[in-house]
Formats: sequence, C-alpha cells, structure tokens
Amino acid sequence: MKASTSYLLAALVAGVSAKDQGTYAVLRFNNAGGQFSTEGRMDPIASPGSDKTHSHGVMGGNNFDVTVEGDQLLGASCTNAKILNDKSNYWVPNLWFQSPVNGTFKKVPLFYMNVYYFFDATNDEIKAFPPGIKITHGDMDRRTPPATGGLQLDPTKGEIQAVQWTCPTQDANIPRYPADSDGTKAGLPDPQNAGAGAGFPVVNCDGYASPLRQDIHMPSCYNPEAGLNDYKNNMAFPTPTNDGKADCPPGWVHVPHLFFEVYYDTLQFQNEWTPDGQTQPFVLSNGDRTGYSSHADFISGWDPDTLQRIIDTCNAGFIGMDTCPDIPGGLNTEICQFPSKNPDPTEAWIPQLPGDYQVSGWGV
Repeated sequence: MKASTSYLLAALVAGVSAKDQGTYAVLRFNNAGGQFSTEGRMDPIASPGSDKTHSHGVMGGNNFDVTVEGDQLLGASCTNAKILNDKSNYWVPNLWFQSPVNGTFKKVPLFYMNVYYFFDATNDEIKAFPPGIKITHGDMDRRTPPATGGLQLDPTKGEIQAVQWTCPTQDANIPRYPADSDGTKAGLPDPQNAGAGAGFPVVNCDGYASPLRQDIHMPSCYNPEAGLNDYKNNMAFPTPTNDGKADCPPGWVHVPHLFFEVYYDTLQFQNEWTPDGQTQPFVLSNGDRTGYSSHADFISGWDPDTLQRIIDTCNAGFIGMDTCPDIPGGLNTEICQFPSKNPDPTEAWIPQLPGDYQVSGWGV
C-alpha cells in the first residue's frame, strides 16, 4: 500500500529527531498461563546442535531449534510477539526454587516478559537487525560479584554491568540485600535504586503484580566484520559522546538497544521459605545460586523493513509497540507454543536440575 504524505512527513521528522533524543517502544508477547513459547535444554547460540546446556525459557517464533542458521527464523509459521513480522527468538535461563527442607527443585513459572526496544540518542543512524544476527549478554559461568550493584553501560569506565535483579516489595523500605554485603555471600544493592541490585535479593519480592524480575541490557553496536554468528565478538556497547549521545565505532552498525524484563512467579513460593536477611532459595538452571550469571540471548527473525519503520516512527514507550500505527504486517494475537527438542522433566519436584547441573555459589 502506498504510504500517505502525512506518514512520509512523520517518518522524516521522526528519523531526524531520533538522533537527538532517545525514543523507545515495549514489545509484548501473548503467553498463556505464565508460560514461555517453549522450554528446555536448547541454546542454538552457545551450544548449537546439542543438549549439553542448561534449561532456558524461549519467547518468539516457532522456527526456534537446537541449531539456527541464517534467516531461518523468518520462516516461522507463528510467533507470540504482538508484532506479526517479528519471528525472532528471545531466551533466558529458567529459574528454580530449591526447597530449604529437602533440597529438591521446582521450576518457577514465568509471570510475564517484555522486551524494550530503545532507540537511543546517537549521531549514528539506527538500523534494523540483519536477519539471523546472534546477540548475547551475561556470563553463564560467573559466580563472583561485579564491581557494582548498579548499572554501568559505559565501555570507557571499565567492566560493563548490564545485569540486575529487581525486587518490588509492599514495604518499599525493606532492604533487598544485607547492608554490609560485599557480594561474596549475598548480592550487591544498586546505590541509585534500593529495589534493585546484582545477584538475587534476600527478601520476598511481593510487590503488586510485580514479583522477582530479571533485567538484562543488550549491546547495540554490531561489527559486520565479525559477522552474524560470532556472538563473542560481534557486539559492543556504544560509547558516550560529548553531546550527550552514544555512538558506535566507525564501520559498525548501530542497532536497537534491547532490554529484557522477565518477571517470575515467585509469589507462589513465599510460604515455602522464611527470609533471614542473609540467604535466599532461588537458583538459575545452570546451578547458579548467586544470580550473577544471569544472561540473555537473541536471534533476529524480524522483517527488516518492519523493524526499520518502527525505529523511524514509533515512540510508543511503555504503552507498547503494538499501539504504533501503520506497522507492516499488522499485529498478532497467537500464543504460538511449540514442543521442545530437549524438554525439562514434567514432575513438579525433581532431585536434580535438568542436565545434572550442580548448585554453586554462595554457601556451596
């Protein structure tokens, strides 16, 4: 359909102003009863073709598999993203509750998940992801604390700290972490946000409709010389400039800045443990008791023209990307659940984490 004159003018204005002022839109998903699209021991980025990985929860299109190559995801027949032309996959490690009584494990269901698409202020032109790009952030082997419990996304200031846990509580003044914590026995509080920090909090996260949340920022500078598959070297965080923006290195491509916001239904476990202000019972599927190894993965299955339209014209903010006008392909209402190649056990309580991952970290 031919674009209207008013649309073209809006696109032109948005394209110019987006460089000077950041915009964003939240991508939401259709998920049934707190479930991911699929779950199990699959990771086509870090462990392609193998079940030698920990359990993940996956959102997005149904062409996800243990191996994903090129533009494979574009061929998905369904997705649970609310934008029909987004057949991407987004995944994170599953969260488990370990019983303080007998040490057995029960999976913590997803509450809901959002992915923020930030189009940050920059002197670069922000471009749509190339189909098949593989992006990760976080270190699945990490058990040691970062330098700070706060966010640190500036590569000129040392180690990037882009992974946090947020713990909304009915009592806003309750400490989420021990006051004297150095990160070796419990997590580190965010000095700018009392409700967040690095590592698992030590209290029940009982905020209204807001249980424990995993927060992960992804890098937004793509190095085409490294290529789509070299996830260890193909991405970096942009560098702040003197004019209040953030730019990518010369020759790199500035793509959207993704922020994963994953709520887990931890409220159903609040009577299964007694907070003591020092310890906590949650474990990531890789056996991490600290939460420091939280990580996220993304493979793009976007139709590039659709995403570029959103980048250039959509500033819906928290209201949601699905409220933006004139999105090519339109919206999607399908839940799109599909079976896992390596599913998790179906029993409610299990004696060992899937893949026989051993618990490690604080107190182990």
